[in-house]
Amino acid sequence: MKSSIVKDVWEIGAAYESFMGRWSRLAAVEFLQWLSVPTGSTWLDVGCGTGILTQAILDFADPVSVTGIDQASGFISFAGNHIRDTRARFEVGSAESLNSGANTYDAVVSGLVLNFVPNVDRAVLEMRRVTKPGGVVAAYVWDYADKMGLLRHFWDAAVALDSQAAMLDEGKRFLLCDPERLRNLFVAQGLNDVDVRSIDVQTHCVDFQDYWSPFLSGQGPAPSYVASLNNDQRADLRERVRARLPISAHGTIDLIARAWAVKGYS
Repeated sequence: MKSSIVKDVWEIGAAYESFMGRWSRLAAVEFLQWLSVPTGSTWLDVGCGTGILTQAILDFADPVSVTGIDQASGFISFAGNHIRDTRARFEVGSAESLNSGANTYDAVVSGLVLNFVPNVDRAVLEMRRVTKPGGVVAAYVWDYADKMGLLRHFWDAAVALDSQAAMLDEGKRFLLCDPERLRNLFVAQGLNDVDVRSIDVQTHCVDFQDYWSPFLSGQGPAPSYVASLNNDQRADLRERVRARLPISAHGTIDLIARAWAVKGYS
């Protein structure tokens, strides 16, 4: 298996939605409830992807405006085509060099993306820069190493078959996805009253096909790895994953997807 040549792919909106979107949406709502930002606030969603967190802000936070930025033009197109609320706008941009001026937003947030940013210290510093004094800066990331069950079962099976797959396992690659590292990151960038908490969402799959099909999307590290395999290797991995899952007598699969959330104030 040539796992060493596999690269992360994050560009196709529909593929992301089928893979992680439904679970990301659940985490976004609980994240916003924790932030408890006043209504009528201005928001920036950094690394907005397909617009899942932006849509949740529109639905549950009653903002005056939300700007979503992402470096993937495919994601920006998808978000703009699917979110027609006039309070929202989307643009291609980098988390490490935000286009906004200082002290622009009441709340600057990032959902499930900081671990993919090459210079995460710079990104958080930029998030703080564009936040108004006293405003909130916050983010959440999946707990890849432990309680993100959908991916943990997959990678444990993949590594058992192919030791090189360990280089792609998000639990080993993304050390930032840990409560103390997130806290230290925000404190180091000068944010105040930093707090961290877990967000657990239930991931229910009606059967194994419901669980496995998103891994064929080619979107993200795990599906990109699956796409790199030949048919026999893919079938072997599929059955190894199936054997590890807690499949009920009715064929359903219920797992926990944990995210770590962090917030601080400028």
